[in-house]
Amino acid sequence: MNFISPTAELFVPDQLPPEQALARTTHMAISAHQDDIEIMAAEPILQCFQSDTLWFTGVVVSDGRGSPRADLYQNFTDEMMHTVRIKEQKKAALVGEYAAQALLDYPSAVVKNGADLRPVDDLAMLLQAAHPRFVYTHNLADKHDTHVATALRVIAAIRRLPPAERPEKLYGCEVWRDLDWMVDSDKVAFDLSAHESLQAALLGVFDSQIAGGKRYDLATVGRRRANATYFEAHGTDVAKGLTFAMDLTPLMLEPQREIGEYIQEFLHRFTQEVADRLNRLH
Repeated sequence: MNFISPTAELFVPDQLPPEQALARTTHMAISAHQDDIEIMAAEPILQCFQSDTLWFTGVVVSDGRGSPRADLYQNFTDEMMHTVRIKEQKKAALVGEYAAQALLDYPSAVVKNGADLRPVDDLAMLLQAAHPRFVYTHNLADKHDTHVATALRVIAAIRRLPPAERPEKLYGCEVWRDLDWMVDSDKVAFDLSAHESLQAALLGVFDSQIAGGKRYDLATVGRRRANATYFEAHGTDVAKGLTFAMDLTPLMLEPQREIGEYIQEFLHRFTQEVADRLNRLH
């Protein structure tokens, strides 16, 4: 793979040639940072794990140099953190038996700059090489700028592809803002009841974040359990863990569709549901 950044790389856990590794991909998650994939895309990782026919590929767009740090990592420079986070992401790819793990290594400022098309170029190249059926990225209501920017670059890259080469589905997943606020009919719910130990292992690999001051491992598992319990008010729990996504497929299939207006539709349905309930019960 000829990525634009000279520091970008494609890691293949089972050491298959890159083209073959990518070509077997059925599910792809594209995230802003190291560990975002394991937080937002556990469902496709679990679905592909130990499968002969389903393969998961991860893509991290930014370099992760600016992450918070404490404890063992409190005196690490940005460059040292960069090295550690790449090692951790590769460990996760080994644990989850990914088909491949791409590390595009762009500074966040580049990812957030809509006029800089380099991330879009790389993503389009990866998508054409892998032809995933399902793509997972950040949701467009996330509160982290780099996350939303990454999702926008993913949409731009997919829109470049001929219609016949686009994925079947595009999902925007939870990381920095959960999607419990959406009306239930808008939620895409992924059941994470299985392989709890594998889920914990994937999250626990990122020691630089956990020991460094952010308990993403506990928070992520807690959110999944909370989603499962609070999803249905009048029934017993049917899953041990759930994660939610918004369906972004219409933005992929209809390139002329305005992204901001599409997200406003989700917000409108939420505000309408709240208003309707108040009027009904007042």
